[in-house]
Amino acid sequence: MTGAFLTALFFASNAVCARRAALHYGGTTGNFLRLLLAAALLGTWAHAAGQGMGGGAFGWFLVSGAVGFGLGGLTMFHALPLIGSNLSMLIVQCGSAVAAAAIEWLWLGSRLSTAQAGLAALTLAGVAVALIGPMGPIRPIGPIKTPTANPPRYALGLALAVVSACAQGGGAVISRKAFGALHAHGFFMDGATSAYQRVLGGLAVGTFALLVVRWRTGTEQKIREEEPVSAPAQALPPWVWVVLNTLLGPVLGVTCYQWALRANPAGVVLPIVATAPLLTAPIAWMLERSRPTPRYWIGAGLAVLGVAGLAVAR
Repeated sequence: MTGAFLTALFFASNAVCARRAALHYGGTTGNFLRLLLAAALLGTWAHAAGQGMGGGAFGWFLVSGAVGFGLGGLTMFHALPLIGSNLSMLIVQCGSAVAAAAIEWLWLGSRLSTAQAGLAALTLAGVAVALIGPMGPIRPIGPIKTPTANPPRYALGLALAVVSACAQGGGAVISRKAFGALHAHGFFMDGATSAYQRVLGGLAVGTFALLVVRWRTGTEQKIREEEPVSAPAQALPPWVWVVLNTLLGPVLGVTCYQWALRANPAGVVLPIVATAPLLTAPIAWMLERSRPTPRYWIGAGLAVLGVAGLAVAR
């Protein structure tokens, strides 16, 4: 379970960086830049000390990355400026847990025990209590301040977040399938190498999306920032947010994510990762002047209780 806990921590820190990168560069370009840098960093490790593109499950990892990293990451980057990080993270992280459990059950036949299912539900309920509603701990960034400000764009943001949740949940299950194929052939693969093979699939989708955007419009429209930020956020140049987004997300976060999925069902791993939005709130409080509400602390307590139970439940 250590890998799942570390994944939640890295993803929580990464959320703020992803928002800053999306605001500066646009969703498609920001997603492409982080995947390109991640492929270079992870590829250096994979080809120097790992299995590179070998291992016997490259095809599965490539598809997993195309679905989770590619489609899931792209739609997440575009949802962030439209509905804000609180609602985006809630839908994506919690929705992906539900999607992964359903897909894993239907496809791989991996059922959760009654205790695991109950504790997973408690974890997701805690996240929902903390973040759902107008009093959530993180305000939206960009021109959308409330659901009534621009209903079509708000609805688009919700739809993109739902697609991202389904894609990331599906990508997680495909990774489980890849690890099953490795195990069946007696192979072992470290988390960084599997993350690299996944990133290649995501980079292919990200590159295609960027080419389509540039070909159709010649450039990418960026979201004008209207929400005040703290001095540390203003002082950092845009490229620093891309680097931090890459290190905390595709490199360290996904490496730990793959480590967790190698040994545990996705329906158990993803609810733990779903607590990342709760951990994001204190970071956003410092950088985005977003103060957590009492609802946040209640939800956090429920989620932490569920996560603690998942770590020991059988």
